[in-house]
Amino acid sequence: MKHILTILWILFLVTTSSLSQNVGERTDFKKYFDEYGHEGCFVLYDLKNDSYLKYNSSRCAERFIPASTFKIFNSLIGLETGAVKDEFEIFKWDSIKRSYDSWNQDLDMVKAFKYSGVWYYQELARRIGEKKMQKYISSNHYGNEDISGGIDLFWLDGGIRISANEQIEMLKKLYHNELKFSQRSMDIVKRIMIYDQNDKYTIRAKTGWALRVDDQVGWFVGYVEKGNDVYFFAINVQSKNPEEGFVSRKEITFKILKELGVL
Repeated sequence: MKHILTILWILFLVTTSSLSQNVGERTDFKKYFDEYGHEGCFVLYDLKNDSYLKYNSSRCAERFIPASTFKIFNSLIGLETGAVKDEFEIFKWDSIKRSYDSWNQDLDMVKAFKYSGVWYYQELARRIGEKKMQKYISSNHYGNEDISGGIDLFWLDGGIRISANEQIEMLKKLYHNELKFSQRSMDIVKRIMIYDQNDKYTIRAKTGWALRVDDQVGWFVGYVEKGNDVYFFAINVQSKNPEEGFVSRKEITFKILKELGVL
């Protein structure tokens, strides 16, 4: 019995040592957050090497409101349920003037995702309905799975919360076509997620900015496809006084990705 316990303990140490080797902490990334005076965290997952780099690991595990990063999931559910026919079906603008000129027009999903059109995705959520929304959020284990606060508000100032670590895992499942959606829905969402593309790489990503909470939260999540390499990233920044649009969320990300040779 003692011999068996010894073997089990050795196996445990080997396993945990192997896992720890796949997660690296980069405290030096703090310099990028300090430029803007923001708290924050950053996660990078290298698919080929099955390894993570993290800045502020404890915060990476903390859940925050997803804001417009939820548009990735909202799009998947809308397509899957038939609440929207495809990415080109137009939703008519209600003629209410909103903060951004790009929102004040008829929108299809391609434009609504690009411009982060809140009203379009609120209408999409209403068409989906609470029952179906909850079904897909629960079956795919999105964050804390809490859609309290209103069907068209829960990702803006309601109950849903997700961590940077969980954002990465959702993106990995999307990339591998492992989410509980049809291939068609996932393919469409991957197309509308293209943020930047050239002959060296493709970035699929979404920003988010939680305006309706005291300590405003900014997100930038996505992945870079570069040849045979894929790198998943998630950044979260928080401030009582963010600069317009939390420009730091993207600038910090690109600085880190360039330092690491991803871009």
